[in-house]
Amino acid sequence: MPDARTAPWRRLPLTWLGLAPFLIFSLLFLILPTAHIVIGAFQDRSGAFTLQNLRDLNTGTIPSSYWVSIKISVASSALGCLIGFGMAAAVVFGAVPRAIKAPLLTFSGVASNFAGVPLAFAFLATFGPVGLVTLFLRNNFGIVLSRDLGFSILSFWGLTVTYLFFQIPLMILIITPALEGLKREWREAAEVLGASAVQYWRMVALPILFPSLLGTFALLFANAFGAVATAIALTGSALNIVPIQLFAQIRGDVLGNPNLGYAMAFGMIMVTAVANILYIWLRIRAERWLK
Repeated sequence: MPDARTAPWRRLPLTWLGLAPFLIFSLLFLILPTAHIVIGAFQDRSGAFTLQNLRDLNTGTIPSSYWVSIKISVASSALGCLIGFGMAAAVVFGAVPRAIKAPLLTFSGVASNFAGVPLAFAFLATFGPVGLVTLFLRNNFGIVLSRDLGFSILSFWGLTVTYLFFQIPLMILIITPALEGLKREWREAAEVLGASAVQYWRMVALPILFPSLLGTFALLFANAFGAVATAIALTGSALNIVPIQLFAQIRGDVLGNPNLGYAMAFGMIMVTAVANILYIWLRIRAERWLK
């Protein structure tokens, strides 16, 4: 007769069996590729250890590509936070009908994961040289986006606007629970003490939400900085950003240097890792107030 004290341990593998597909998927498509990139960043073409790949990150157009990528990530994150916060606040605090909340969150869940080639095609079909909006403004109002407004889908602001399609929904998904965590008693207490709506937001709500806002900004920055497929599919080689430079190094032709590409990818991993760690730390601090 089996010992009752050891039975739970015997059942443990079956209990964890449902996690096996996720663990295998993470190992094959996240952990092992990341380890391969990190190791390759410190190897030369013959496989010997070297730091030259990291030194080469400061040569040519690579530093400027990092700087452009950082600026695009900051711009799309800041605009995504601002617009997404306004939309989430309007839904949570009743400025728009409550019936919009469920469809908005559902759409945000889908749109926050809509990226890559489909997103690039959608924006090219809308704002490209022969896109729907481009032709509509040209034919009906005589406005040429590139000439009159200085806007091109293959430019800095073109890529930034494209990133907003998934940055704004991601902001809505993350900040909505934080807004719902603001207790009504805090606002009522502020009103009893004579505080106006502006004073309540400036002195009570925003200080409480600040860790959540800053953490979400860090997450959106990492999300934009690591968006590779969308940038390559949309701009090709028209914009000097890290994903384009990385693709040029690892695509396999004789002019490329795969190990330098690994070093560039390693730099991207470090930047996004710092942003994600900052987000996790700030999220923990924010949850202390909102519990």
